[in-house]
Amino acid sequence: MHIIANCPQCGHSQRLDATAADRRIKCLKCRKLFSIPSLEEIPKATEAIKRAKGAIYVDQNGKTYG
Repeated sequence: MHIIANCPQCGHSQRLDATAADRRIKCLKCRKLFSIPSLEEIPKATEAIKRAKGAIYVDQNGKTYG
């Protein structure tokens, strides 16, 4: 299983192994640290994003999208 993570700072996408779940990683582009959710939280996060489509989404840092 792979995880595709987007850096919350610069938006750079990274393809990660499942071993990266529930850890903090460094963005390859901007070098900032960010958290990867645990494997149990990923389906919940995906479902929340699907429900929020067309609405405003707020990430863990309080940054809004929409």
